[in-house]
Amino acid sequence: MNESRILIIEDDDLQFEIYEEALDQYPLARVSTGSAALAAIAKSPPNLLILDHVLADGELGLDFLPEFRELLPYVPIIVVSGALEVHQQIHALQGPRRAHYCLPKPVDVRELKRTVATALQECGESEVVRQFEALERSRRVDALDLFSRSTDRLSRQIRIREKLGKSNDRPNISALARDFGVARRTIIRDLQELIRRGQLKPEVYPEWENPAPEE
Repeated sequence: MNESRILIIEDDDLQFEIYEEALDQYPLARVSTGSAALAAIAKSPPNLLILDHVLADGELGLDFLPEFRELLPYVPIIVVSGALEVHQQIHALQGPRRAHYCLPKPVDVRELKRTVATALQECGESEVVRQFEALERSRRVDALDLFSRSTDRLSRQIRIREKLGKSNDRPNISALARDFGVARRTIIRDLQELIRRGQLKPEVYPEWENPAPEE
């Protein structure tokens, strides 16, 4: 079996059955909302995302693209939806926080299989390597630092959540900053993101929406 894990964000049971049959060579996981997807990604980052637009609980898949791209900057994302206007499809495929592909519903199973295979082969790590080579040639950034930045951020947030889950006390921002070797504002941003994703309760850091300005 192909070891590339696919996370499918889809609230329709019949549509997911199509994915199960068409993509049976891959390990599949499914959630029905973007919020649940963020939690699943934090626990086990996938190799590819398949994203519907109209999800359960009134959520819209494209609204979560920036956060997915932040957490998984080099993982291919395939939007599969019958509810998108042409301008929405174009918008989803443009910009630094874009999806890689956009397929209409009802999905053509053969096209789906081809797209998934192409995405796994040419996007993700292969895409990263090509980008890094270009960046190194132009001497604009340190490629290793760019690659590790998002991984370090996700790892730090997981460890912060574990630390705070063991205590009823409010977090000591300065102590966390020292522990992780980052600035206080970085810890504050991590707490804000964890609360927004529902992975920490707002009571943990009541000032999360309006933190005190850094001196």
